[in-house]
Amino acid sequence: MFGIQEVDISGLQKMKSEGKIKLIDVRSEGEVSRGIIDGAEHIPMHLIPLKLNELCAKTPTVFYCHSGARSGQVTAFLSQRGFNNVMNLQGGILAWTRSGQMLAVPA
Repeated sequence: MFGIQEVDISGLQKMKSEGKIKLIDVRSEGEVSRGIIDGAEHIPMHLIPLKLNELCAKTPTVFYCHSGARSGQVTAFLSQRGFNNVMNLQGGILAWTRSGQMLAVPA
């Protein structure tokens, strides 16, 4: 997606293994009920503007959705508000599962 930082699957795996990121799933409740990337927090896209005060602009944060489109919009929205450490997962959860990665059962 143009104008935003993105990370691919291998980059996300490396960041997760180093414990250097916050991972946020912006999909709907119905989508999340089918599985989530282990360690992710769920904040539906429509609630992001209401949760700005709960997000740390300094913490590297990766957002994802189904294909990367919605999370790209969230990343752009936050970048315009001074969040410099936000990234979009290229290809979203589709790319995650296509790469052979498993999904966790949401809590």
